[in-house]
Amino acid sequence: MRKTLPTLLAALSPLLGHAAASAAPATQAAPTVQAAPLRAHLAFLSHDLLEGRGTGQRGGDLAVSYLETQAAAIGLQPLADGSYRQSVKIEGSKLLPESSVRFEVGDKSITPIVGKDIVFGTASGRSNIAFSAPLLFVGYGVHAPEERWDDYKGREVKGKILVMMVNDPQPTAEEPNRFAGKAYTYYGRWLYKFEEAARRGAAGVLLIHTTPSASYPWSVPANGFSHERFHLAGPGNQMEGWLHEDTARELFAAAGQDLDKLRAQAESREFQPVDLRIRAKAELRSSIRQVEQFNVIGIVPGTDPQLKEEAVVYSAHWDHLGVDENVREGDRSDHIWNGAIDNASGTAALLAMAAAAVPHPARRAQVFLWPAAEEQGLLGSAAYVRSPAFPLAKTAADLNLDSMNFAGRTKDIGVAGAERSSLYETAGQVAKQMGMKLAPTIPDLSGAYFRADHFNFAKAGVPAFNVGSAVFSGDGHFEFAHQHAEQAAQIVGFKRHYHQVTDEYHPGWDLSGMLQQAQFTLKLGYAVANSTAMPRWKAGEAFGRVPR
Repeated sequence: MRKTLPTLLAALSPLLGHAAASAAPATQAAPTVQAAPLRAHLAFLSHDLLEGRGTGQRGGDLAVSYLETQAAAIGLQPLADGSYRQSVKIEGSKLLPESSVRFEVGDKSITPIVGKDIVFGTASGRSNIAFSAPLLFVGYGVHAPEERWDDYKGREVKGKILVMMVNDPQPTAEEPNRFAGKAYTYYGRWLYKFEEAARRGAAGVLLIHTTPSASYPWSVPANGFSHERFHLAGPGNQMEGWLHEDTARELFAAAGQDLDKLRAQAESREFQPVDLRIRAKAELRSSIRQVEQFNVIGIVPGTDPQLKEEAVVYSAHWDHLGVDENVREGDRSDHIWNGAIDNASGTAALLAMAAAAVPHPARRAQVFLWPAAEEQGLLGSAAYVRSPAFPLAKTAADLNLDSMNFAGRTKDIGVAGAERSSLYETAGQVAKQMGMKLAPTIPDLSGAYFRADHFNFAKAGVPAFNVGSAVFSGDGHFEFAHQHAEQAAQIVGFKRHYHQVTDEYHPGWDLSGMLQQAQFTLKLGYAVANSTAMPRWKAGEAFGRVPR
């Protein structure tokens, strides 16, 4: 089947407007992205046949086969080994029902209900774990020398479960800009907090959930931990998870501690870790499996004798949440997370952009990257950055597409994060050429910059951002070309469908805005690819200090 499916899809590719073309030798301005292939790819990639493109599931394998076949049909060049696939070795872990955790406080025992009061899992790679460990409250769990902030104060944390808050230390009247003021920084992300606990050899980490600090309700981690979770292969925390705020409050009170008072103390640089005098006894029984997933990569070679050794990367993750493995046999409810907007839209747009780019190469090479396992913690893009098609020092930028505009043309374009580098000025010039303007820069209150694949490039020192869509900018900052109330309602309404089975393709969607967004991204990529100078980080930007 592996051979027959690509053959069939290749035969169908002319119907999608993707007949391969040989590259012209001259440097070109950005070509025109076509609407028909974009819609065709979007409809197919979000169809039930692809089963939600789940990590480690058959639908994900089908998506990879489709993408590599289309890359070949378009005329993209493969990697040096002749393949369009880049291996991503990951580990899957699913907590089994017989798992439990019990907290002992003096002569009192508290057993939280899994899913309601607590969620947890393991990233250790071990299927059977049983341990007893004391709980240590470490405030925000942040060590940030550039902010003169250290929540650990040299305390030994090996063998302890670290309890910490989500988000960053909050701004004060005296320091309104600490940790980016009201905006989120990477230190506020759950991913950083799990990583820091693992680096320090802790037995585990539990995050205290509140909707304001996490920027999403308890149902998000509860749903996430009820399914198989993935991480890049290698040892991690024995136990990691979330405590419901009510559960945390009960535990702290049983230990004679006031949760709110400790939170207030944690807003100070002088905060010291607090031994909660609580001991956890945990038993984790997990189903562990090793999974090989694939990034899909295709290249349009550059034409300049020197600059062709450098590259611009366009990225869009192909995965979504797949099929719910918890659905019981005979259940007739919808159990496919189709992920039409998130992110069949970006995946389809990249295919349409690549088809336009192949006959019109730029001075620098252009890399079209479809990362795997973004929904599992940006794993595919992390793997790419470890082993890039072009050295990171010669990678000019990454322009990412994720959850695109499906409600019609707009007058402006979101470029949140571009202001960190000279990409912002270039984006402004491109927007002007297209009769648009850049959407106003607003504080990143939910940490959006750190939640998409471009962030792994930024973390590695490459200027990068997600080219915004009306989907996540529809709160008064996006101007629709015709100001239709129906358009605004569609955008705002998508929040109800985000990471739900209802994120499905609708043939009646007006994709002119999605096409506009894809065209802007391609034009920006060509501007960077044809420029003599590489993009640069703004002075004082932390990512600009990362060697690459």
